[in-house]
Amino acid sequence: MNDPLGLTVASNGDILTVNGNDGYMVQTSPDGLQVAKTLLDSSGNAPGAGALFGLVTVGRDVFYVDDATNTLNLFH
Repeated sequence: MNDPLGLTVASNGDILTVNGNDGYMVQTSPDGLQVAKTLLDSSGNAPGAGALFGLVTVGRDVFYVDDATNTLNLFH
């Protein structure tokens, strides 16, 4: 993790965390294994710094707030 600022549980039970310092979302299995790391924001200096704050699941959809672009986004 790199300054985690948002956390939710995906429909499959994995834990999704957005990092405030690097623009990545990290997917972790319930037993603690990192499953994936996805870049969601690369704006700013350093890239992604201070961008991701919120994260929520609604059914199978995952939404995140990108403060750098003032947007609410759907993760695909």
